Amino acid sequence: MKSYRSTLTTEFSYTAVTKITDGFKEKLGEGGYGNVYKGKLPNGQLVAAKILEKSKNNGRDFVNEVATIGRIHHVNIIRLLGFCCDGPHRALVYEFMPKGSLGDLISKEEITHTIGVPRLLKIAIGIARGIEYLHQGCERRILHLDIKPHNVLLDNNLHPKISDFGLAKSYSHKDSTVTLTGGARGTIGYIAPEVFLRSLGGVSRKSDVYSYGMLLLEMVMGKKNERPETEHSSKEYFPDRIYDQLNQWSDLERGDVVIEEDTGISKKMVMVGLWCIQTNPVHRPFISTVLEMLTGEVERIEMPPKPVLFSLPRQQLECNISYIDTGGEGSLHAPEME
Repeated sequence: MKSYRSTLTTEFSYTAVTKITDGFKEKLGEGGYGNVYKGKLPNGQLVAAKILEKSKNNGRDFVNEVATIGRIHHVNIIRLLGFCCDGPHRALVYEFMPKGSLGDLISKEEITHTIGVPRLLKIAIGIARGIEYLHQGCERRILHLDIKPHNVLLDNNLHPKISDFGLAKSYSHKDSTVTLTGGARGTIGYIAPEVFLRSLGGVSRKSDVYSYGMLLLEMVMGKKNERPETEHSSKEYFPDRIYDQLNQWSDLERGDVVIEEDTGISKKMVMVGLWCIQTNPVHRPFISTVLEMLTGEVERIEMPPKPVLFSLPRQQLECNISYIDTGGEGSLHAPEME
């Protein structure tokens, strides 16, 4: 226990967790790791308690999440308030995020009309700042390795916070890549190609950039454009459909200032997303460059090459994955090469 106890978090007994959640009365969500319940601390603060179920990776992921997130603090990173390691019981207690996940938000129809394209851009920038902190602002570099819409939570003001650090990996700033033991990890549709195909290079912060790029494209294009989960659908949707959309935006007649502004923001987010999902990690920008592009003018961004998305055969996918969920460098104009 001492190996992962954090001075920034509180250790709860299982009885205390049960009391905090009022007997696990209100479920907020569920996943392969277990269920999340709404709760309240004695001081009145609302929390979300993630109750971990038994699995072969549970112990490792639990220790990893407490050790990783328990020692960092950033406005765009979820705050871990406490944990439970009581006999067979494992739980993580986080600050409560009332607006749920970004995945839930973008799954709604006409999301751009509901909150507006400029607000989506602000959310995207907040997520990128959180990733930049993990990559460059911590004592040891942290790769999240599971960036996706459902791992981004929103507060009442729709400020985003990155969550779920069970798969995260920390390593020295002196190292350019990190070694993953036990095979690939992450979520289908967001995992960088080099996580499977090591001939493309080692797993690095560029792997998180790839996942962020897929998230960014999903934010702009909407959930109705299904995520690529088969080789056929990935060729049909990415990147051809997005490039077609870019051409349509370019051909729009100018005149409506609001439409023109929204189209410019959407085009910028798509262009940045396409840079992020380049198959070769060398061709992707660092997250700091992504931030420069997102906060700058769209005219300053070079048109990205059409990414060649690649899909492993299903049997190879199953053999190589240990955990999988189905659910200030660089140039502003073009990504810096490593």
